[in-house]
Amino acid sequence: MGVEVRRATPADSAVLAEVAAATFALACPPRITQQAIDTFIADVLSVECFDGYLADPQRDLFLSVEVSGEVSVDGSVDGGTTTGYAMVVNGEPTDPDVQSALTVRPTAELSKIYVLPDHHGAGTSRLLMEAAIDAAQTRGAEAVWLGVNQENERAQKFYAKSGFTRVGTKRFLVGDRYEHDYVFERVL
Repeated sequence: MGVEVRRATPADSAVLAEVAAATFALACPPRITQQAIDTFIADVLSVECFDGYLADPQRDLFLSVEVSGEVSVDGSVDGGTTTGYAMVVNGEPTDPDVQSALTVRPTAELSKIYVLPDHHGAGTSRLLMEAAIDAAQTRGAEAVWLGVNQENERAQKFYAKSGFTRVGTKRFLVGDRYEHDYVFERVL
């Protein structure tokens, strides 16, 4: 039994949306209203959105799957329980705060790593992160960046231990208020 990471396929849209909905609210600061969370999930983390993400040639998505049996000879995983996902967006950032903070180009954004709560601490986030970074590097990225909410100290520590350095701050709108992310960058 263990966790395997595989590239997501169009057939995975529903499970990706399910994992996102189950984990997104946990990453939000407590002051974010349930309405803002529900709106974000509907606008950015729906099955239809994942259909679009999977069809976008600039995005690579990965699923982590807990398997109880054997992995096939070619390394693929059939069945199992999905425990999380990661997404990397290849290409230059459009946010001016991020553009000015980054030190290395070409770059890619480690857009999301979501792991179901009962799988935290099992190495799943690291496996997903490395798969996403490998995909970005294969596409020619020399660095990877991400945003971490300024209040999420656990994530900040995880990325710092994983070779990321804080290089700036960006702001974004959630509901009717602005939140701030610290921008982290990892040179590959």
